[in-house]
Amino acid sequence: MEALLNQMIEVCTNAGSKILLAIIVFFAGKMLITKMMHILEKNPVMDKLEGAVRTFSLSAAKGTLYVILVVTIIGILGVPMASVITVIASAGVAVGLALQGALSNLAGGIMLVIFKPFRVGDYVDAAGVSGVVKEVTLFYTVLITVDNCRVTIPNGTLMNANVVDYSTEETRRVDINFGCAKSEKPAQIQSLAMGVMSANEKVLSDPAPIVYVTGGTNEAMQFSARAWCKNEDYWDVYFELTQNITEALGEAGINAPGVRVIADK
Repeated sequence: MEALLNQMIEVCTNAGSKILLAIIVFFAGKMLITKMMHILEKNPVMDKLEGAVRTFSLSAAKGTLYVILVVTIIGILGVPMASVITVIASAGVAVGLALQGALSNLAGGIMLVIFKPFRVGDYVDAAGVSGVVKEVTLFYTVLITVDNCRVTIPNGTLMNANVVDYSTEETRRVDINFGCAKSEKPAQIQSLAMGVMSANEKVLSDPAPIVYVTGGTNEAMQFSARAWCKNEDYWDVYFELTQNITEALGEAGINAPGVRVIADK
């Protein structure tokens, strides 16, 4: 009886020491990972990486370090690695089916980093959302909308969606659509709009701005004024031309669609 008791005490002592060591390693490893991630973030090499690649790489590095920590703790507890591998393999199919969405997002994140359809800081329209790309992580991409809302899009969805990147090209075309009464002269309208665009310093001369008659009804004509500008000036030019063309038409006495001028008798 005494031998059995001593054996039980020895087993408990060994198990307790392993559990205690595992707990110490867990907290020490967690602190070490935090320190290593901080050093990695400040590394000059990481600063040279493109934004999406940088955030994705940091997420992948952090996940890898935690996997190593878990494996180390399992080894300290004395669990045979062969058994662990067998259990993981057996559960792999079930876990894979349960995590189809997560695995799809992970694969999508890898594809986004490889093919780079956009970069951090670009203004994009994707998956029904428009905004500035803030970061690309292992599973999600974060956009900040123009009204400062944070939108998180799964990478799998984003990889399978049409992506419009408004920031990649150096120049953009501004389209201003407006109308006037059918009784007005198209050449006069075109001259007024061209004058406004030519006077705007942010409008490029090459390609040259142009004004088209794009359609009309029984009471109205529709025009489209098209001007090119630098990408960063797009919204300034858009709002300036919209206001200035409207004011120019009003000052010239151009009638709006549906407005009929009745001559004095």
